[in-house]
Amino acid sequence: MSYKIVFFDIDGTLVNEEKVIPADTIAAIHELKATGVEPVIATGRAPYFIKPLAESLGIDSFVCLNGAYAVYRGEVVYKRVIDKESLEALVQLAGTHKHSLVFEGEHSFFSDTAECPMVTDSVLSLKVELPGHDPEFWKSNDIYQVFLHCETPDEEKYAELTDRFTLIRWHKQAIDVLPAGGSKAQGIEAMLKQLNIPVEESVAFGDGLNDKEMLKFAGLGIAMGNSNPELLPFADYVTTHVDERGIRNGLIYAGLLPQEAAVK
Repeated sequence: MSYKIVFFDIDGTLVNEEKVIPADTIAAIHELKATGVEPVIATGRAPYFIKPLAESLGIDSFVCLNGAYAVYRGEVVYKRVIDKESLEALVQLAGTHKHSLVFEGEHSFFSDTAECPMVTDSVLSLKVELPGHDPEFWKSNDIYQVFLHCETPDEEKYAELTDRFTLIRWHKQAIDVLPAGGSKAQGIEAMLKQLNIPVEESVAFGDGLNDKEMLKFAGLGIAMGNSNPELLPFADYVTTHVDERGIRNGLIYAGLLPQEAAVK
């Protein structure tokens, strides 16, 4: 198969636990671009979280907010916002349980709580700035994703909202709240249609639970060697660890970089 486009998750895929891009990953992405294959970031992060990383890799196309917002070379090609009625239901329920929310818009994000240790811990783990404080932000702005802050035993308190939302845990104290059925695969599908590229000619790399649909959807789904074990059944191939030339070795498996560069 001749692949034309490759989608890369960020955390645990392009960057390691220290949120650093391994030098060989940077080299591999630049080598991939030189072949004419399009590299695209596919992440749960918002667009304003990824700018420095994207620039360092020379990537200007991305699927962000777990598929709810997609941009190809500076042009927005897909948006999926959360409806206000669903947001209101979430706000009311989270308020009842005293769980903090962070609302992610197109250009900025805000918390409904002035100070919350869970918000601080989860957001700083991404090595980005903390959100502003505006409990009303969701009312007057398009919201694509919400961080719900609670620990695992409290997740069941939101079971009544599963017809409105997809909930995916990404931190011990935080959950991504997406529109029902939302996933990176939706944004990827929209971008492929825009570019008239068959899904069979796409590759996706990931390591986390929010990468399941993406790896299953792509023509070739590659899981990192450091992946959550629950992701592996959805992958066509498991490459090496992010710090062990995992991106390069996966691209070699896909036939997109020379075989002689592989390291086992």
